[in-house]
Amino acid sequence: MTKTFLYARVSTSEQTSEHQLVQARDAGFDILDEDVITDHGTSGVSTRLADREGGKELLYKLREGDTLVVRWLDRLGRNYRDVTDTLRELLRRGVTIKTVINKQTFEAHPKSATDEAVRDALIGFMAAQAEAQAQATKEAQAAGIAHHKATAPEKFKGRKPGFTRVQFDQIAALLDAGLGHSSIAKETGVHRNTVIRIARDKSAADVALSRWGM
Repeated sequence: MTKTFLYARVSTSEQTSEHQLVQARDAGFDILDEDVITDHGTSGVSTRLADREGGKELLYKLREGDTLVVRWLDRLGRNYRDVTDTLRELLRRGVTIKTVINKQTFEAHPKSATDEAVRDALIGFMAAQAEAQAQATKEAQAAGIAHHKATAPEKFKGRKPGFTRVQFDQIAALLDAGLGHSSIAKETGVHRNTVIRIARDKSAADVALSRWGM
């Protein structure tokens, strides 16, 4: 018996597989809850479908005559080569792929060579578009981060340490010597709670100083 699977890749906390399932059902796809396969917090750029836990399950379960539904091809991935290779392998297996957005259908068994050529060209175009969008998003994010680093560095550096490099070195030395937190605070002029935080994680305190060029 053939099945219809939904593959949902969820890469951020704002996305949900439930939302993608609702969209698919609203578009007319009859999908059982147990036939929804999801990858959570997975990049579509750096991680191939075959290397994701959900992707492995999907590739194992799909059989000839089955239908794979995705919100759009970018759910399968945002790497042109990975997406096109995956789609062509599934089509060779006899799996038909359908998208919720734009309602595209990639038939496993096209009626003619012309239909097959059109199908393959469309796959290439959509996969290239997904990668291009991912690259554009990455560049926009990088530009935004650079802008905010220049205009609001405190948001990226975190709170400025309440101690200097000299005080940090003094605290570290006194901690190594076995002095108590209260005594160190009195000796260095640094608040006792700050001394305790440094004692718990010296490396984090060192990194915080470095971020602020201290």
